[in-house]
Amino acid sequence: MVTINRYSNIPLYCQLKNIIIEKIDSGEFKADCKIPSEQDFCEKYNISRPTVRQAINELTASGILYKLKGKGTFVSSKKSFINIKDYTGFTDSILDSKNPSEKNIISIETIICHEHDIIADAFNLKPNARNDFVAITYTNSFENSIISLSVSYIPLSLFPDIIDDINNNRDVLRGKYPLVPNTSRSTLDVASTDQRDAAYLNILPGQPLICINNILYSKSGQPVEYIITKYRADKVKLQFENHK
Repeated sequence: MVTINRYSNIPLYCQLKNIIIEKIDSGEFKADCKIPSEQDFCEKYNISRPTVRQAINELTASGILYKLKGKGTFVSSKKSFINIKDYTGFTDSILDSKNPSEKNIISIETIICHEHDIIADAFNLKPNARNDFVAITYTNSFENSIISLSVSYIPLSLFPDIIDDINNNRDVLRGKYPLVPNTSRSTLDVASTDQRDAAYLNILPGQPLICINNILYSKSGQPVEYIITKYRADKVKLQFENHK
């Protein structure tokens, strides 16, 4: 059993991290179960609260632990794998006749492209040109736990009835729209959760997120959808494949 050794050259917070990891590996701290409070660790190992907080914060940042507002700190469950080559957007789901409501839609709104430079760049649109898009904000879940928050930007010129189709829960057949997603280009970044995203993802602000910006293209190379997805780092692992 790992214990705190005050004569060791290893910092106390690192020793506490090792203790927590050992308890997770042994099954004493089980997945999705709450770990002891900061005060409990302070009293048990006779260490300061800043030392405990640093250990827990670093384990949270690495995805081993996660925090829930007003509830405490928990052990992360086994992560689900997201294969980048299989990454699809909102249009791909509805064109496959899946019920869009399964994506836990938060909001649907119409926006004007020239007011959002990031969309204009993704769709190679001319400056000041008016192009209407629908912005769909939704979450995705795995085993009853929210793992990501997405915003899909879809041109109404290509999908003119998409808002009505979603609101009326209609199945959308591929034959209805001439352009469908075929290939994609993705960029990856890491960020911290802000107040807004934390509320949707059911975590505390400041926790790490894996962000993927993805542009979906038709067979002819025309952009058909731009998606920004933010994954909880404690819930997913990304898998890349490279074929030569």
